[in-house]
Amino acid sequence: MIKDRLNERTLTPQEVRTILKADNKEIVDLCKRAAIRPRKNAKGHTYFSYDEVKNLRKIQAQIKNSTPPVSAKVPAAVSANALQAANPAAVRSILSTLQDLETKLSSRIAKVIDEKLEGMDDVVVELIRCKTDNETLKQKIVDLNKEVYQLKNELNSYKPVALGFYKKKEVYVWE
Repeated sequence: MIKDRLNERTLTPQEVRTILKADNKEIVDLCKRAAIRPRKNAKGHTYFSYDEVKNLRKIQAQIKNSTPPVSAKVPAAVSANALQAANPAAVRSILSTLQDLETKLSSRIAKVIDEKLEGMDDVVVELIRCKTDNETLKQKIVDLNKEVYQLKNELNSYKPVALGFYKKKEVYVWE
């Protein structure tokens, strides 16, 4: 079946996994390294061209050849000590450069954060002021509504008599 697909020069992801003997994650990683984007057919199924799979296989072989065997790996502490013994001046220079870089980066990040927080302080102060103004205005509305009610009652207590004269009638106040 794979030979038939090779003649068509397109392969499904399952066939690519079989050919490369790799899982989906490794195939995705290989595609990223090779800058290959799988295409989709009219039905929405993913496929690879035969040439793309050949490139993926080459990259897979390069990766396997460049990775040292597990037994040859040296712990980080041992390799750092070996480097220090080999050239202490270079190591000190690299460490001081890294420390300077860390200091500059930290100060730059702190400055940006401070600028953002400073703007936030202004916003918070403005929000508090607006809330206070809002509460004051609400209380003023309540007071004015009370005054309007009292004035309407006062106005309704006057009844027209004659010739443009008005007489105030007794108003009972509930207290």
